[in-house]
Amino acid sequence: MVETLSFTDNFNFSKYVSQVEDFDPILYIGYVCAVNGLEVLSKGPCAKIGEICTIKLTDGKTLLSEVVGLEDSVVKLTVYGLTDGIEVGCEVVASGKPLQVPVGWGLLGRTIDATGKPCDGLGELVPEAYYPAVKSAPDAMTKKEIDRRITTGVRVIDSMLTVGKGQRLGIFAGSGVGKSTLLSMIARNTDADINVIGLIGERGREVLDFIDRDLGEEGMRRSVVVVAKGDEPAICRLRAAQVCTAVAEYFRDQGKDVMLMMDNVTRFAKAQREISLSSGEVPAQRGYTPSVFDSIPKLLERTGTNDRGTITAFYAVLVDGDDMNEPIADTVRGVLDGHVVLSRKLAMEYHYPAIDVLQSISRLSKRVTGKMTQKAVGKVRELMAVYQNNAQMINAGIYTKGSSVQIDEAIDKHDEIEAFLKQEEDERCPMADTLDRLKALTGIDISEEEYEERPAIKKNAAVSTQAAALGQAVDTSVPDVE
Repeated sequence: MVETLSFTDNFNFSKYVSQVEDFDPILYIGYVCAVNGLEVLSKGPCAKIGEICTIKLTDGKTLLSEVVGLEDSVVKLTVYGLTDGIEVGCEVVASGKPLQVPVGWGLLGRTIDATGKPCDGLGELVPEAYYPAVKSAPDAMTKKEIDRRITTGVRVIDSMLTVGKGQRLGIFAGSGVGKSTLLSMIARNTDADINVIGLIGERGREVLDFIDRDLGEEGMRRSVVVVAKGDEPAICRLRAAQVCTAVAEYFRDQGKDVMLMMDNVTRFAKAQREISLSSGEVPAQRGYTPSVFDSIPKLLERTGTNDRGTITAFYAVLVDGDDMNEPIADTVRGVLDGHVVLSRKLAMEYHYPAIDVLQSISRLSKRVTGKMTQKAVGKVRELMAVYQNNAQMINAGIYTKGSSVQIDEAIDKHDEIEAFLKQEEDERCPMADTLDRLKALTGIDISEEEYEERPAIKKNAAVSTQAAALGQAVDTSVPDVE
């Protein structure tokens, strides 16, 4: 008897089924009529802004492109690659849909490019769904309250700038001050379920350095890395930021606490500027076009909480000339829930992380910390401010000990505070250790309840009980009126 063999056993047809389901037998076609720098112009096809098109070259190769402008019957395209090989008459085929990101649990441990395709040589991805790269932020009325603390593993952040799950912060600094190193410390040590890391416009060397040296095998297992190198076209750098946001949104929709780290928003803004200038948009402020300032809040507002999970986001911002009030830094700071300022002066003094605590703020820290923790943090900040305001007098030897109790205490505690704020790149610091050291530094007793993920929950519950009791008293004291 001849044994019948089945070729369907242990074979995954899902990716082929999804391709057949998405296939559109009707194609809209146009033809290239001009190439102007970064922009490709074509007569047709019938397409919408943001739609993905394919340009067919005469040598049989194809180029992915995106519609960025429309004028009469002319379609303005920007290409996900070099324009080499494009000539007048090349066929342009519309896909009928915008950029879609393949998402699923198979993304964990993988590195993908600006179109969502794997670029790590580990084989194809089998997506569980597709998310649009560009979409609206969650409805503000459905967002969950931020009442849980997240651990970053960076002592100065977890103590002085405590972050809630679903909070969004910017890391502002000039070049070479330690933004990428700080992000890598957070990626390794955070207690978030999943990391999504966007390397936007990075040097090619730093990509593998970040994956192999900073993340390591253990960190990579729960991470997804999205890469667009600095030599890639502007559309790749722009879309990579939106693709990594879409990946984070998928895991948030699965009920997870996601840590999104983007390095950096400035290169995203510059990519948007390049595309809009090539499309004829007029610059408005320091060479940036209006669409740049429109695109930044649309990107940043997509993170945070929704009705299922959270995305805690750290956005690195490369500040031109160390000017913290330049247009991109000013716009980002106005959108986010806090800012971490890195100081070149501290970096020059070999003080790492080079976080200027007095210039930094976490707007939601009091929601996720207890009363005694807040008191301890306040004391440290007061001592730092007193020392900084009198540093010139102290360092010059003009100050006489005993003239001021506050200044005396600031001088006595200065070295301890500096040691507390410093941390080696590979040093792990759990939240319990951070609070223990803060307690020892200030002499303020921090109760065990404040070591929990929701240290402020009992305080909020007490306030709610009082409010409910007050509301009941008011209701019963008002007579019924017919």
